[in-house]
Amino acid sequence: MIRLAPILFLAATLLTQEKWRVIGVTSTGNTVFLAPGSVRKASDGIITAGVRVTYTPPLETPRGGITSSRAVAMFDCARRLVATRESVFFLDEKRGREYSRRKIEKPGFGQAPPSTYADVALKYLCAK
Repeated sequence: MIRLAPILFLAATLLTQEKWRVIGVTSTGNTVFLAPGSVRKASDGIITAGVRVTYTPPLETPRGGITSSRAVAMFDCARRLVATRESVFFLDEKRGREYSRRKIEKPGFGQAPPSTYADVALKYLCAK
C-alpha cells in the first residue's frame, strides 16, 4: 500500500515554492520574494502585493530565531512610498510557527529604508 502523506507533503511543498518569485536581495543578504498572483494595481495607481523575506542567519529573539517574514504591502510608485497592511514573522514557516502577526487597520505611507524588503519590492514593482 502506498502512503499518501509523503506524496501530498511533497506536492504541497513544490506548489508553495512555485508561488514565490525572487525579486532581489537586501544589503544584509536576505532574499526577497514576491507572490506574482497577489499583485493588484488600484485605479489610483497604488500596487498591493504579497512579499516574503528569508533571514540568513535568523534574527535572534528570546523565543528563538526568526527565519522569515511575510507582508502584504502597498506601493505608491508616483511618490515612491510604502505602507504595510499586515505582517507575519515566523520562527518556522514550514511548520506554521509564528513569532508575531500584525494587521494594520489604517496603514500610513512612508519612505522605505534603503535596501530593506520594502525598498527592494518598491524598486521591482515600480520599474515596470
